[in-house]
Amino acid sequence: MSDFSINDLGDGRFELAGAMSFETADKILRASERLFRGHSKLSVDFAGVDDADSAGLALLIEWKSQARREGGEVHYSSLPQSILAIARTAEVDHLL
Repeated sequence: MSDFSINDLGDGRFELAGAMSFETADKILRASERLFRGHSKLSVDFAGVDDADSAGLALLIEWKSQARREGGEVHYSSLPQSILAIARTAEVDHLL
């Protein structure tokens, strides 16, 4: 089973490590709901992600959608190449 971690760096900055996949996306979403609460501006670093698939892309789009609904914003850095490739192929890279 793949594992992940989300580290709170303070001031709305977070880093995700491990897997962002079908096995973990729902768990990451549930963990992020608690961690992201109260932040209108989020920054998430993905440099530590070593496994990512289309479920990971769906998670990123969901975070953007939630932020937009709540009048906030979320920025991503060091996105995995696999996520970028899937987003380009699906023509949703503009959402990231």
